[in-house]
Amino acid sequence: MESSIFKAYDIRGAYPDEINEKTVEIIASAVAKKFRGKIVVGYDARLSSPALYKAAMRGLTNKEVRIVPAGLVTTPMLYFLVNKLRAAGGIMVTASHNPKNFNGLKVVGPKAAMISGTEILKWVPLETGHQRRP
Repeated sequence: MESSIFKAYDIRGAYPDEINEKTVEIIASAVAKKFRGKIVVGYDARLSSPALYKAAMRGLTNKEVRIVPAGLVTTPMLYFLVNKLRAAGGIMVTASHNPKNFNGLKVVGPKAAMISGTEILKWVPLETGHQRRP
């Protein structure tokens, strides 16, 4: 896993070379270790998003986390659901405005507060083989 996919506001890269089901599952697992309670998970209309959505939900398997599957939603709708359901956080599978061969994750905490990709990089275990740059 390349550390370059962890951006200031989100996590994104070319699919499947930089971000794929394996990387998403590892990242979601790291997120699950930080949150307790409900986590809302959604995805956008990109062709690769349904598979990454399923990988995110697999990664969130943790007895302290209750997954709330939102399915195909917009990013603002996911943020709304995090607030409405008073969830501990949310994961949106999307690469926003990037080209169709990209995908990624937007992760939010309580009240849909954005969590940067650079912060999430600190949560990913070293044994995953990702390359941290100084």
